[in-house]
Amino acid sequence: MGRAGRRIVRGVGDAADLLASIRSVLVVDWPSREVPDSLARAGYDVVVSGGPEPDNYSVYEAAGRDVVVRFLGRRPDRVDLVYAHRPLDELPAIVEMASALDAVAMWWQSGRATDGSRDPRGCWISPDDSGAARRQVEAAGLRYVDDVYIVDAVRDRN
Repeated sequence: MGRAGRRIVRGVGDAADLLASIRSVLVVDWPSREVPDSLARAGYDVVVSGGPEPDNYSVYEAAGRDVVVRFLGRRPDRVDLVYAHRPLDELPAIVEMASALDAVAMWWQSGRATDGSRDPRGCWISPDDSGAARRQVEAAGLRYVDDVYIVDAVRDRN
């Protein structure tokens, strides 16, 4: 069991199970606008951290075929999922933030293809780094996903 009795899930079904169980997402950086837009179009409440400033948060909302961005000006009070496309050495601070927001999960994307080249849809991470990241996230009582591009998982779910 994870924090507050939350079950820690592992395996291929992680992404689909997780997406079915959440409503809100904080996006901390992303490889393309496709990430927050796809989440908003799928019906999730999406807040994006737009930079290092403490008040640089915006809400992304679906409005028909468009996604409208509205400045929020503060960190959300809570979220279910924190998605990050940041260097792995920033993971401890992001996990701390996720815990403070009472998130149930952390979704980390490397932005790397299997050959190590940059790929905005890439999710490759060495098994050792993935294991270390998973242990750190799960030690905080959060679920962890790093092996699927979140946009693909959202599209597969809808």
